[in-house]
Amino acid sequence: MTTTTGRPFVLPGETVDPSLVPTHKKHPLRLGPGLRHIPPSDIIPTVAGQLVTNPVKNSIWVEYNSQRYIPQPGDLVIAQIVRSTQDAYLASLSPYTASATLPQLSFEGATKKTRPMLSPGSLVYARVSLANKHMDPELECVSSATGKSDGLGPLTATAGTGTGTVFDVSLGFARRLLMARSREEGRVAVLEMLGGEEGGGLAFETAVGRNGKVWVGSESVKTVIIVGRALQETDRGGLGIEEQRRLVKRLIREMR
Repeated sequence: MTTTTGRPFVLPGETVDPSLVPTHKKHPLRLGPGLRHIPPSDIIPTVAGQLVTNPVKNSIWVEYNSQRYIPQPGDLVIAQIVRSTQDAYLASLSPYTASATLPQLSFEGATKKTRPMLSPGSLVYARVSLANKHMDPELECVSSATGKSDGLGPLTATAGTGTGTVFDVSLGFARRLLMARSREEGRVAVLEMLGGEEGGGLAFETAVGRNGKVWVGSESVKTVIIVGRALQETDRGGLGIEEQRRLVKRLIREMR
């Protein structure tokens, strides 16, 4: 077990050192992607990658990049509409994933008269509601508990007056961006910097899909390009926080 960027690097089949496993008096231990429990107490990695822990949530997982997205219930994804049927849309999540079904009434306040009319190529921000090896995944753009969209639905920039583009990133990087504390836990602060002092307060909006896609929208095409480049260069280069800061400043200078 070696260490990179302060995090242990683990290999499939080796036992995780018990001293690296978080403990919490109130919360049970939660194993995330890339780990398996072998009774009575061994924790074994199933993939190679960096071992990450969250002491507050008493969770542990392996940060790794997979080439194929496998839908899991609860995942937030960016889907592209392929075609429609009488009651549902068929949407693509990735080139190597089966088409997902999105019911046409699975939108906030949708009825047969008010449902959104999505043409092939349209993008939606959705949640995976059903996924297993026996069925194609199903999506939803509304919370079944509240009936609200909670930010899900068709992706259009700034009330339709701007532009939006999807950028591909690695699955591991997408997972880091989706962390509640992405700066502290995922070591990603590039979006925060672009909208802050380092980026001159760029105005943009984003939607991050667990399927390795990030949608960027803005009234400025130049801003969309800067944000997309910053994300992809951070991902490809494995940049740390200070390197991300230098990248943002360089991109802003180049685009002036």
